[in-house]
Amino acid sequence: MTGYVDKIREIAERLLRECKVDKVIGFRRGTVPMMNEPCIITKPGEAAQLVWDGHCGINLANYLTDRKERIGVVAKGCDSRNIVNHIIENKIKRDQLFIIGVPCQGMIDRHRIAALASGEVLAVSERGEEVVVQGADFEQTLARADMLQQNCRVCWHRNPVIFDEMVAEPVAEQSGVDRYQDVRHVESLPTEQKWDFFEKLLAPCIRCYACRNACPLCYCPTCFVDESRPQWVGKGQDPTDTRTFHFLRAYHCAGRCTDCGACERACPVGINMRTFTKKLEKDCYDLFGWETGLTLETRPPLDVYRPQDPGSFIK
Repeated sequence: MTGYVDKIREIAERLLRECKVDKVIGFRRGTVPMMNEPCIITKPGEAAQLVWDGHCGINLANYLTDRKERIGVVAKGCDSRNIVNHIIENKIKRDQLFIIGVPCQGMIDRHRIAALASGEVLAVSERGEEVVVQGADFEQTLARADMLQQNCRVCWHRNPVIFDEMVAEPVAEQSGVDRYQDVRHVESLPTEQKWDFFEKLLAPCIRCYACRNACPLCYCPTCFVDESRPQWVGKGQDPTDTRTFHFLRAYHCAGRCTDCGACERACPVGINMRTFTKKLEKDCYDLFGWETGLTLETRPPLDVYRPQDPGSFIK
């Protein structure tokens, strides 16, 4: 992806030099392996900081909410779809943005690599279709395709759906991918097994809210978990409060989630909370034929009322 990096830096430097934007939001090398961090540059000379590889999984649309300045932003497929969400939901205006589109080849699953490594991971690099993992006394070479985040393995929209300039030609979209196989499996379980499945899924949750903080959809000034009048959930580790947080946050994302994986990537205990949002994504797709963030011309189905809306789910 060296060509990506050079082009991203060239575009960012040009935008700032020509005063077309006030700042550019992209990624710089992180201080720990597999964790590139978002950065905001405001001077042409700072463009050399920008990087791009399989460790840029954080959704940069999260940093656009309610901005007033002109912004250049680096965006892969899911980021661009969340930018569409923000524009539709009046969190930012299209003419404020210069979108630097990046065809995505999938983000690396840091949890999976850490689990497979023979010791503490000190460096991870990509070499074509391979990922090289290095520690103090070991080096492992893994197939990149096997190390992708789960959401990237089933992604239908790797290329940006909205952009001002692309850093490279679009990549081939994946075909023959069953996005909802895992959801159908859970749907098929008897009630008791479903309950047990979700109890085990959420048991490790420490209520750190990293998933909420990483999500570009969670921009409410005061989250419902922080409300005190009324208080919707307690502050302790009661399982009911934990379930309430995850279920209500998922419903808040219904018809809006792009399955960018930011929530799962941020989780320090590795919970796959995408199980909730993917179920609601599947329902929106099955009931309304809706995929979020693909167009600025149509409002989400849960944002409008139509007499012909399906109602079979109402019991």
